[in-house]
Amino acid sequence: MNNSYQSTLDWLYNFVDYESVARPRDPSRYDLRRVSLLLEKLGHPHLKARTVHIAGSKGKGSTAAMVFSALRQAGFKTGLYTSPHLIETTERFKIGGRDITEAEFTALVETLKPLVLAINVEARYGLLTTFEIMTVLAFAFFAEQNVEWQVIEVGLGGRLDATNVVSPEVSVITTINLEHTEVLGNTLPEIAAEKAGIVKPGVPVVTAPQPKEVMNVIEAACRRRGSPLRRADMTVVSPSRWEDVRQLFSIGGRLARYDIDLPLLATYQRLNATVAVAALETLIEHGAAIEKDHIERGLAETVWPGRFQIVRRDPLVILDGAHNPAAARELVDSLHAILPERPHPAVLVIGASSDKDIYGMADILRPEFSEVVVTKARHPRSMDTKQVGRSFEMRGMAVNYTSSVAEALALGVKLAGSDGLVCVTGSLFVVGEALASISQ
Repeated sequence: MNNSYQSTLDWLYNFVDYESVARPRDPSRYDLRRVSLLLEKLGHPHLKARTVHIAGSKGKGSTAAMVFSALRQAGFKTGLYTSPHLIETTERFKIGGRDITEAEFTALVETLKPLVLAINVEARYGLLTTFEIMTVLAFAFFAEQNVEWQVIEVGLGGRLDATNVVSPEVSVITTINLEHTEVLGNTLPEIAAEKAGIVKPGVPVVTAPQPKEVMNVIEAACRRRGSPLRRADMTVVSPSRWEDVRQLFSIGGRLARYDIDLPLLATYQRLNATVAVAALETLIEHGAAIEKDHIERGLAETVWPGRFQIVRRDPLVILDGAHNPAAARELVDSLHAILPERPHPAVLVIGASSDKDIYGMADILRPEFSEVVVTKARHPRSMDTKQVGRSFEMRGMAVNYTSSVAEALALGVKLAGSDGLVCVTGSLFVVGEALASISQ
């Protein structure tokens, strides 16, 4: 990492960063007008490429990665903007098969600096945040590189998210559940209303299957804005089978039946793939030059690390960024589906962010593991290890405490022996540090 790039990161993360500090439930903190001002000064780069905009509580990153990969297979120069990153900030900005370079990142931030300063000095609509600046940087990068399509993942919520300045070809809403209640609301309908804020007048919407109270909100938003709504249909998806590190199934779409050979192993990826296919078919129906083969090859080439990813065989080490009880349940379901004969001993390595329901996660994970190793990521919002450990001790487990993810992973591997299982989970920040430790 060169010094100018590190200085650029220091400057960028010096603004209010709601990934690192508590997010206030105060709409004025998320005013899109300051983002629009910055984009206006840059010549509206967010409007230069055709856009797929993806919101949801879970699965939106995986779905975005699949759509991105299929558009690339169709021959389009395509950009992908996601958050958070696992190891390095530059992962958030992709074009084709590469991340933004440190030099490109630094140069773009230098262009933005005087504009950001001018807007923040005036502070007409409040101060720009780290995520808002990074979102504008993504649009500027894609416009500078003349991408034809950009796949944009919402950061938080939808209605007031910095990405909600785009004019998309299709809006996608993945599974919605209770999350970030301190910002988005305390009930599913409240959270759904925030997510449905990405619905634009007349723009088609694709949604994952949702609880009735959530679907009612999405349907009402689509009616108000005259937006056609397509619901992904899991009844036309075959059961999965697994071959080594591939998940195989088929999806019956409106235009074809797709044979899916997915390098993402978790059972929940069947749903994400079905949503991705529905979104891609919607683009085809609106004139995009995408074919069945592009979709099948795109999903087969999807790269999305840290989501039920096998990174070692002796012992078996699986990384999965499950960060709430619903995701923990899906992790357990995937373990049962893929490993009907569970390796023993089974060791859980876990750390969480401070705003997560660790007690709910412990209820689900505790019966699946014989050992638990508690840790914390370096991220400032990491939960104290004592709190994480207490949630398992209250359920009758002895807890091994560690001070770093690398130490926890090493201990987990030692406890598992060559024939056991180590599952690293609790947050993407923990998974990212585990990946970095393994790749060193």
